[in-house]
Amino acid sequence: MKTLKVGNTDLEVSQIAYGCMTIGGSWDNSPLSEETIKKAIGSIREAMDQGISFFDHADIYTYGKSEEAFSFIWNESASLREKIILQTKCGIRFGGIPKAEDPQRYDFSYSHIMNSVDNSLKRLKTDYIDILLLHRPDPLVEPEEVAKAFDELHDSGKVRYFGVSNHNAMQIELLKGYVKQPLIVNQLELNILHSDLIESGIITNQRYPTDRHIRASGTLEYCRLNNITIQAWGSLANGLLTGRHTDNKDEKIERTYKLVSQFAEKKNVSPEAIVIAWILRHPAKIQPVIGTTNPERIRACCQADKVELSREEWYALFSEGRGAMMP
Repeated sequence: MKTLKVGNTDLEVSQIAYGCMTIGGSWDNSPLSEETIKKAIGSIREAMDQGISFFDHADIYTYGKSEEAFSFIWNESASLREKIILQTKCGIRFGGIPKAEDPQRYDFSYSHIMNSVDNSLKRLKTDYIDILLLHRPDPLVEPEEVAKAFDELHDSGKVRYFGVSNHNAMQIELLKGYVKQPLIVNQLELNILHSDLIESGIITNQRYPTDRHIRASGTLEYCRLNNITIQAWGSLANGLLTGRHTDNKDEKIERTYKLVSQFAEKKNVSPEAIVIAWILRHPAKIQPVIGTTNPERIRACCQADKVELSREEWYALFSEGRGAMMP
């Protein structure tokens, strides 16, 4: 598989990342089952067989069970850790934990970041995390606390690099005013049907831009200028363009689905490959994150590594996905 450099670092990784959100099974506090572990290892093996070296986690995924399930891959080989790039996230806290009345919230406090990383290291059974991301912007963030946590995690060798997820340009700029370490990743939702990051760049001076486009304004360009690798979560658009929901009544989705299928047939690849290739075609060198646990779909996604979309094909998909001609 083709590779890319993450940010301005020496990390050279597969251009497609594997997202481990669902490999831990159920979203509750029930223990891992042998069947879940077996299925998780099968998915991870398939991803590695396809050339994927980058694995994305978060402390909350299936209540920590996804990180725990992943750790069983180390039984394959003692040297495997050196060949894998591990990324995890922290900052989201579930409602009802630790107190029943606690709401769902975000938490970038020093204590929560430190505790989260220590728990992730235990579950992942590793001494270090390659990249730690702050999961969703915390309105109560105190950047001094983030900086203190990053310093200690970096100096202790527990975390090599840092980044963010779902942050806009000014939120990143605020953090950069305090943390010494470069922020090398911003993970954001992006797919043919959710192209706000790109859309915001073509509606300048339009009369009726929507709020969602204004919120994304400038973030893509900011990341490109500052050597921040954008990772695309939700890259498969929940399967809406790859045949999982063919009874959808939305005309825009139906037209886009048909065009994806047409291009897939033309290039003799899977629809998944076309959807992922659309992200890879962007010159920002965006890294799609795929999260399917189905080995067949993992292979289908990785066909994108060999797909070349022309400018015209890319724009055709973009126009259908946005539901309108270019302005």
